[in-house]
Amino acid sequence: MNARLPWLAGGVLLAMSFFLAVMLVKPIGVSTQFVIADAMAWNQLDNSIITKSAETKSGYASSNAYLNKSGGKYAKHAANPMNYSFIFVLAMMAGAGLSALLSKSNATPQQDAAEREMPQVWRQRFGSSKALRYTAAFGAGFLVLYGARMAGGCTSGHMMSGIMQTSLSGYIFTLGVFATAIPVAMMMFNSKSNGAV
Repeated sequence: MNARLPWLAGGVLLAMSFFLAVMLVKPIGVSTQFVIADAMAWNQLDNSIITKSAETKSGYASSNAYLNKSGGKYAKHAANPMNYSFIFVLAMMAGAGLSALLSKSNATPQQDAAEREMPQVWRQRFGSSKALRYTAAFGAGFLVLYGARMAGGCTSGHMMSGIMQTSLSGYIFTLGVFATAIPVAMMMFNSKSNGAV
């Protein structure tokens, strides 16, 4: 039996995960933790960037305006990263790794290593250069993360958690994501231009 869940079951499980997170802890958001990771590295190189402060709500302050906002909340998280949000991101990476291992062991002959590494639709359109594939994946990831910080949140925080809480910014963000993603995907993987059926 194929271990992959049908998309509907996966969607229901994802919705339940978000619902439980909001109900029991707080809304899920991921992109802020990359800022926290950057701040942790920066603080190792220059320990004056984050300081203890009796004047802020969090007890920490930073000379960096972004880390200092919300009463030094981000500065505090960078100084003490073992909090719910940071551990959640680490658990996501561990879960993705576990999923990759399980799907590899349960792969059908059609799901061979080459297809998992570089899907056929990519090879048909752009060729089989691994360097191009990895560069494009890295560049796309960078753009998504940069855009998430510009928008003040990621697809987890704005789209999934936001819509679930009927946040106007969540709906606007989601419209923007799909209004951009669909035309870009159609341009990149247009069947007429790549000869795909």
